[in-house]
Amino acid sequence: MIRPVTLPGGVVMRLATERDAEALLDAYTRNRDHLKRWEPRRSEAFYTLKAQAEGLKGQLQACERGQAVPWLLLDGERVVGRMTLSNIVRGPWLSADLGYWVDAAYNGRGIATAAVREVCRLADEEIGLHRVAAGTLLDNAASQSVLRKSGFEPYGTAPDYLEIDGRWQHHLLWQRILNDRPAFSF
Repeated sequence: MIRPVTLPGGVVMRLATERDAEALLDAYTRNRDHLKRWEPRRSEAFYTLKAQAEGLKGQLQACERGQAVPWLLLDGERVVGRMTLSNIVRGPWLSADLGYWVDAAYNGRGIATAAVREVCRLADEEIGLHRVAAGTLLDNAASQSVLRKSGFEPYGTAPDYLEIDGRWQHHLLWQRILNDRPAFSF
């Protein structure tokens, strides 16, 4: 059972629920300009309660199937960030991809680093993964610093990896090896 965790400044990281759609919409609306440079281009439909509710529902269904884990970062009832493990693969891979963002007003407080460290701890101890991967735009020094401080190492560059802000962009690929347990016990 993944329980809520308190991060620096009293921010709480907990699993997302379908009831979070309105607070998540508020966070995305508030951070629209801040996130534009780092995320896929969003249509106007993305900034609706319906889209946020559908997105959460899809992520929670993936969570039930063991394919993703969506967390929110909250200051009281206000969503101030998001952490998501996606593309969880079992078998000999035991890996997942990490995506995250923190509200512009909360940057520089150590929240992202603490949350990434906590996600890695949970990925190891609760989810049973061997590896967590992440990608950053080549010039995203802040996110690279978060990953580096959280034990990630760069392992390559992927040309035209993701469509971010309306164009295909190169990414620096990162990974953190969580443990050396065997993938299978027979």
